[in-house]
Amino acid sequence: MGEIGTSNRQIILYYGSKSEEAKKALATAQAHGLPVEEVDLQKTKLTGTQIVELADRLKISVKDLINQEHATYKAHFNHHNYSTDDWIKMLQNNPEILVFPIALRGAKTILVKTSTEILNL
Repeated sequence: MGEIGTSNRQIILYYGSKSEEAKKALATAQAHGLPVEEVDLQKTKLTGTQIVELADRLKISVKDLINQEHATYKAHFNHHNYSTDDWIKMLQNNPEILVFPIALRGAKTILVKTSTEILNL
């Protein structure tokens, strides 16, 4: 069992508050009356274990949670084969580089690439 608790009764949305995709997804969920617990990564720092768990739930590597085309990434990092610990630290210290918001409901976890995808939960 992981560190992240989930419920079938509500969606948990992990996002950076600067994310336009997250704002649209929240608005879509609220318009459809879906209960959403918001986890703004600008305000709430995830542990390394939680980040790894989110990646595992999505069946991707931690590296794939990072938007390497984001301006912050390009300004501070070079394209390189970093360790998992390095990717975790990057995301913890620069939450705006999260590739897409992550939504969980029960056992289901998705990357929210478009606002309506949150309705799939």
